[in-house]
Amino acid sequence: MAEFKNPGQQGGQDNKSLLVMALVMITVFFGLQFYRSKKNPQTALPSSTQSAPASTTNQASAPPPSAAPAAGAAVASQAVPVVKGTAESTTVVENELYRIEFSNRGAQVVNWQLKRFTDSDGKPLNLVHTQAAQQLGYPLSLYTYDATLTTALRQALYVPSATGSLAAPASLTFTFSDGATQVTKTFSFDETYVLKVDVQVTRNGAPVRALLSWPGGFGDQNNAEAYNGAQIDLMRDAKVDHLAFKKVAGGDTLNGPIDWAGASDPYFAAVFLPESPNSATVVTLHNELDVAKTIRRTGLGSGSPAKGSVMVPILGTALGDVSGHTVTRIYAGPKAVSVLKAIHATNTDVTLEPLVEFGFFGYIGKYLFLALQFIHAHIAPNWGWSIVILTVLINLLILPLRVKTMQSGLKMQRIQPQMDAIKEKYKKYKVTDPKRNEMNAEIVKLQKDNGVNMFGGCIPTLIQLPLLFAFFGMLPKVVELRHAHWFWLPDLTAADPYHILPIVMVISQFLVQFYTPSPGVDPQQQKMMAFMMPAFSGYMTWNYASGLALYWSVGNLIGIIQQAVMNRTSLGREMREIAAKRARRKAGTPPTLQGRR
Repeated sequence: MAEFKNPGQQGGQDNKSLLVMALVMITVFFGLQFYRSKKNPQTALPSSTQSAPASTTNQASAPPPSAAPAAGAAVASQAVPVVKGTAESTTVVENELYRIEFSNRGAQVVNWQLKRFTDSDGKPLNLVHTQAAQQLGYPLSLYTYDATLTTALRQALYVPSATGSLAAPASLTFTFSDGATQVTKTFSFDETYVLKVDVQVTRNGAPVRALLSWPGGFGDQNNAEAYNGAQIDLMRDAKVDHLAFKKVAGGDTLNGPIDWAGASDPYFAAVFLPESPNSATVVTLHNELDVAKTIRRTGLGSGSPAKGSVMVPILGTALGDVSGHTVTRIYAGPKAVSVLKAIHATNTDVTLEPLVEFGFFGYIGKYLFLALQFIHAHIAPNWGWSIVILTVLINLLILPLRVKTMQSGLKMQRIQPQMDAIKEKYKKYKVTDPKRNEMNAEIVKLQKDNGVNMFGGCIPTLIQLPLLFAFFGMLPKVVELRHAHWFWLPDLTAADPYHILPIVMVISQFLVQFYTPSPGVDPQQQKMMAFMMPAFSGYMTWNYASGLALYWSVGNLIGIIQQAVMNRTSLGREMREIAAKRARRKAGTPPTLQGRR
């Protein structure tokens, strides 16, 4: 057995050992406590620290959920921290092109001004349609497939990373959490019209498909023309679609791949360019709004409020990613070719240039505009004078064809008596009789033997008509001509407020028909065309873009001058003499003498 000794016999040596052991145990105990408090401060005061986040994260300086203290790691059932703003606040981001005002309510845009454009009242253009946004949602708000959640996210007070004013390049982050749903929206800005957005929404840790939306239209909403041109534009698999409001169903989901998608009016667009086209989805939004109190009627001056109910289409889009984490760029600005062609989608071969469509003769219209733009940049700084100069150049290029047309017309007049004789020979046969084919063959042979091209007189018209229709489709789609002045015209893309140019059009078109020889054309038909064409041109330009009326009127005046000069040449005099002889012969020859000829 072990031997027990009397403690008193140990003396001071045992007392010292006990004291050293006690000091070591105290040191280890307090050391462990200090180590645990450094690793997890919640274990020291669980009751006080668990209630702290709810009170501190309501402040504007609260960190986003991803950076909040990991208190939930200690207790698995604990809810995520609450992150809410205490009051409404705004943050303004500016560069040389825009001024964007964000509200922390919904982390959305309440004012988006384009500094280089004005509205119908001469004020800086606000892309946000305030009336529509109040009812349908503001730009860059969130859209989900749960209407209750969508409303809650748009009404929630987010915590911004900054308030006041920011100068681009800059970034702005909004965070929100109600204990179950967490939202983070980060916006990045540079010196262009494009901004980048990163959106992530989770509920109880699971991702939520929340789409970034532009639901309430945009652009200059004082005039009806902005609504009539509303459409949805998207590019899928390198194919561009422009969907008019009649073809847009609200709430439809379009799955990827999507290179870009958005809504536009004739002059401005808001387009999403997703970073992951294959997993992107787009929801089309279509609503109607009564704008009787805000819309202006076109006419003299700035117009007057419309009367009664005026229902207009309001189109929008929302874009998200099937993963629930959306990263996209957004272009919100003018549909200017020079700007759009420099903006590439994730697929760098794709640009936003197809947003601008110039109508059925778009290929011609595009190059007409590029020529017009060149003249405006290097010759005439006024768009109206640029149209005049371009019209002069086009007519100078067509002048040789006018001369050839007159030469062909003269040849046609010389053989006209022989053609009349052939027609008289086959007059007794019905139109359906095969003998009529022989008549046509004889006429074609006669024309060929005399060097007459039966289509020679149509060449200038065949060239001018596509140009005219190209202008017709191009002018109302070119934002550069929007609000462009020329003398009494306040806007070359809007109708002449005094209808001066349409009246000039009617008169000049009549004179063109009067001065231009029409060999082989029946006089009655010629008189009918002399009145029908001016009436048609006046009707087309009465309420259409005044730039078209300017182009057409100047072209007519140039045509009259050219024809008047050509009529005084030997070629013109011979044509008039032959035409006069033919008219006298038809008027003065008795019917009984026809058989003797």
